[in-house]
Amino acid sequence: MAKKATTPKEQTLETILFNIRNILRSSGKTDDKRDAIIGLIFIKFASEKFEVQREKIRKEYGDVPEFLDEKSFYLADNVFYLEEHTRWSYLVKNANKNDIAVIIDTAMSDIEKENESLQGALPSNFYVGFNLAVSTIKHLIDEINKISSERFKEDDLIGRVYEYFLQSFALSATKEEGEFYTPSSVVKLIAELIEPYSGKVYDPACGSGGMFVQSMKFIERHNGNKSAVSIIGQEKNPDTRRLAKMNLAIREISYDLGKQGLGESSSFTDDQHKDMKVDYIMANPPFNLKDWRGENELLDDPRWQGYAVPPKSNANYAWILHILSKLDVTNGVAGFLLANGALNADGIEREIRQKLIENDKVEAIIVLPRNMFYTTDISVTLWILNNNKSDHELHGHLIRNHQNEVLFMDLRQWNDHVQQYKVEKGTNKKKTILTDEQIAKVKLIYQSWQKGSDYEDIPELCKSVTIDKIKEANYSLAPSKYIEFIDHDLDINYEKEMSRIQSEMKEVLTDEKKSQNRLEEAFRGIGYEI
Repeated sequence: MAKKATTPKEQTLETILFNIRNILRSSGKTDDKRDAIIGLIFIKFASEKFEVQREKIRKEYGDVPEFLDEKSFYLADNVFYLEEHTRWSYLVKNANKNDIAVIIDTAMSDIEKENESLQGALPSNFYVGFNLAVSTIKHLIDEINKISSERFKEDDLIGRVYEYFLQSFALSATKEEGEFYTPSSVVKLIAELIEPYSGKVYDPACGSGGMFVQSMKFIERHNGNKSAVSIIGQEKNPDTRRLAKMNLAIREISYDLGKQGLGESSSFTDDQHKDMKVDYIMANPPFNLKDWRGENELLDDPRWQGYAVPPKSNANYAWILHILSKLDVTNGVAGFLLANGALNADGIEREIRQKLIENDKVEAIIVLPRNMFYTTDISVTLWILNNNKSDHELHGHLIRNHQNEVLFMDLRQWNDHVQQYKVEKGTNKKKTILTDEQIAKVKLIYQSWQKGSDYEDIPELCKSVTIDKIKEANYSLAPSKYIEFIDHDLDINYEKEMSRIQSEMKEVLTDEKKSQNRLEEAFRGIGYEI
């Protein structure tokens, strides 16, 4: 009897990336190959969109007459025009050729030339420089070819690939340098809370652009107008900045990332958007960044005006003041992540924190679960700063006057939803995620508190606290200082429990005595004395 044909099981994105990593490792090429792989994935991504658009044009117009510019039919719908030799199908067809490295590099270069928004975004002359065997390159193409079309509809595919390689290739960036891709569920939470419907959205350490992608996804989910939002950012690392340009361009998001110099360009030492005020800030700046300024540098910087100068030993509060300085003074709101240590930091940082609290800039502090990042297992905090805590109308609902109040939330017990991914053969790691239902619950609590409707403190989850109470706690912003903790042991009726335990012990001892008596009788029956 003939075997029934079975449909091959679709591989997860992580499995495909795991296979790619092993291919590169077997060739001795692992470090800093992230961009080359992402470049190939980009070509597949762009080719998928090109083919969809080509089919749409053929159905609507038939063959485009020679006297018309075929390219314009693609650019009109913000689809990159790809010459035949730059399409993914061409790379797949020629993957066995001896000059496949040259073919790939030529494709990257020519795509940039044909599409102005991609200039400086794609890897340049990477594959020839790798000196990889043709068979290795073919294996890479074969693996990338397994990524289904549906994957390209995900929130931030390029960001996810970037995130995976940060972890699995153990790139040179350290935790202090902040090579942390922000998990998409966390970015979605930030977007849902600050609601960037229109105006300027800024990220001072934008990485691969994931915050911007999610801000646009937020607008799509709520049927907003994406053209009403301006994207502004800066990224220190030139390679990561290129990924951001690639990520934004493929998703048809216009942007201003400032001018990139010959080297690295930090938001602190080379602010590309000086004197700019924005409506929204979404950020995940490097945690606990050391030596972010020289000993005597930036001492009189206007960004610290009214506050102490942040210490050079840790940039956490420098990021806070930089972010605050960019916010529109009337209605600006920011959501950003910091390491939990910033909640209780002493010295100059405590002095800055006290001033932030007294100036009523802090609106909410939300501690997130552990193990949400590929590259670190620490728990981090989402800070929300708001320049308008007075009563006003916002996105169709009324906000009450909640000046001199701060909302605290602790989500560390929300660790029951995890994703698994391979790190070595036979070894998986788990990563905590926030579900859409959990994000909706946080948003409901936050907005109910803002509006003063149906909000109530929930033990071990949330608490509304006055600034006077925060002063009494030495200006700590740790939610555990304020949120009610339930000692579940107190729910036990010890007298009743002890009575139950004693009763059960009596029954056990009685049964044991009966068993012992039966055993003795049995032994006597066969002539043994016990």
